[in-house]
Amino acid sequence: MTNLHDVDWSKIPAPPDDGAAGHLVGMTLPSLALPATDGRSIDLSKLGGRTVVYVYPKTGRPDVPLPEGWDQIPGARGCTPQSCAFRDHFEELKTLGVAHVFGLSAQDTQDQKEAAERLHLPFHLISDSKFQLAEAQRLPILRAPGIRLLQRLTMIIDDGQVTHFFYPVVRPDQNAQAVVDWLVTQAS
Repeated sequence: MTNLHDVDWSKIPAPPDDGAAGHLVGMTLPSLALPATDGRSIDLSKLGGRTVVYVYPKTGRPDVPLPEGWDQIPGARGCTPQSCAFRDHFEELKTLGVAHVFGLSAQDTQDQKEAAERLHLPFHLISDSKFQLAEAQRLPILRAPGIRLLQRLTMIIDDGQVTHFFYPVVRPDQNAQAVVDWLVTQAS
C-alpha cells in the first residue's frame, strides 16, 4: 500500500495557471451553512477576523485505492500532505492573526471526519458536497472522466470577504508555508 505522505512531485503533473480564481479577490462569500466535521454548520460569510480556507479535491484513505489515474490528473494529488502541512503550521497561523482555519472539499462529512481524526487535525473540515459555495463563488473545478471535484486553492478571507488567494497550488505540501510567508509580509 502506498504511503499517502510520500509523493515524488517530479512525477506529478502540475496544475495549469488558467486564471480560474482571478475573480475571487474582493468577493463577499454567500451566506451558506455548510456541514463541518464537528457536527456544526459553518457559514464562512459570518466569521469575524481572518479565516484561511484551503480547498482540496479529495482526501485519500489508506484502506481505499485512489481513482484510476489519480496521479496523472493535474492538481489532484497531495490532499493528505496539504492537510498535514496546515496541521503542522496551525499554531503559527494563529500567532499570525488567523482566527479560523478550515479545509474544504466536495467529499461528504463522513469521509472528511475519518481524515480529520486519522490526521489529528486541530481544525475542522467543511463539506461542499452540493457545490453550493463552489457555484456561488465560481471556484475552479477539477474534472476528469467520471470525476467532478473542487480544484485546489487557498483563500484568505477577512470578515467574509476574499482578500487573497493562492492558485494554482503546485506543491500542496508547501501551501501552508506559502500562506505563513504571505501573512508575515502583510504584518511588516
